Amino acid sequence: MDTGLLIEKSVLVLIIFTISLGIAAYQTYFERKLAAWIQDRVGPDRAGPFGILQPIADGVKMFLKEDFIPKDADKWLFIIGPGIAMFTSLITSAIIPWGTDLELFGRTITLQVADFDIGILYLFAVLSISVYGIMIGGWASNNKYSLYGAIRASSQMISYELAMGISAITIIMLSGSLSLTDIVNKQHGMNWNIFYQPICFVVFFICSMAETNRAPFDLPECENELIGGYHTEYSSMKLGLYLFSEYTAMFISSAIIAILFLGGYNFPGMDNFSGNTLAILSIVAFFSKIFLFIFIFMWIRWTIPRFRFDQLMHLGWKVLIPIAMVNLLITGIVIAIKEGWFNELM
Repeated sequence: MDTGLLIEKSVLVLIIFTISLGIAAYQTYFERKLAAWIQDRVGPDRAGPFGILQPIADGVKMFLKEDFIPKDADKWLFIIGPGIAMFTSLITSAIIPWGTDLELFGRTITLQVADFDIGILYLFAVLSISVYGIMIGGWASNNKYSLYGAIRASSQMISYELAMGISAITIIMLSGSLSLTDIVNKQHGMNWNIFYQPICFVVFFICSMAETNRAPFDLPECENELIGGYHTEYSSMKLGLYLFSEYTAMFISSAIIAILFLGGYNFPGMDNFSGNTLAILSIVAFFSKIFLFIFIFMWIRWTIPRFRFDQLMHLGWKVLIPIAMVNLLITGIVIAIKEGWFNELM
């Protein structure tokens, strides 16, 4: 492997890792400020100017708190659970194209760690693993509330992954590729998939909220029923990893939604720019879309009340999956008519 390429990818991985953790940390600050604004409160205002250092204070607190492991817990699984949750939240960022190519030091740097031909399959493979972090943590705690939360999380993720997968297949049919880079390139300029598949977008967005356990789908950690759900027995940085993984997953989910439906780093008038100027503007456009969806995630949390669990399952199995399947069928028929496949069969 080219040494220069290896250095480029290593630096890119480090930058993405740092940005992901930084955004995840400050999402907690902005969510508190947004909640305070909605509820006519002040929010964090003690740690630094306007409370801007609150995430750092929270991180220090997590590191310094006592690390407690319940007496009858399965020690190694209890430790592994938060690690799996955090690891799976981070590795999905490897396939995300963050912008157009950048020219530095006489080299063309691709702002994507790995461009898999099967990027969508990789994404869903990682999503299917992420449930193990929650399930293992809930079971290893030897606490009935934790176990109930883990069971809820696993059933919720399995249910909503189906509708999400069907929605992704619809986008794959439009783009003709499983690669996220190809999907972004197909939406050049303002040719975004959301204009062609608004129903698919709504289904995918709802499923993304359920996958990240965000309200109104936060049944796995429902405080008024399960104390804290699957992380009831966790403290110190193990609890911090679970909380960080949720915010990191929200950041990555917002990026995936922007890629599939809002053109990723594409923006109107991008043909008027080139080189590093285009690369910088594409990064700014992409992160603007990501922050928009993060804001919507937070806005919904502090606006809509939590579902009952039977309502959650009803919405997933009897509403979203049928809608996604009908939308997929209609899309297939339209593509077949457009491509003239029926005429060839006749």
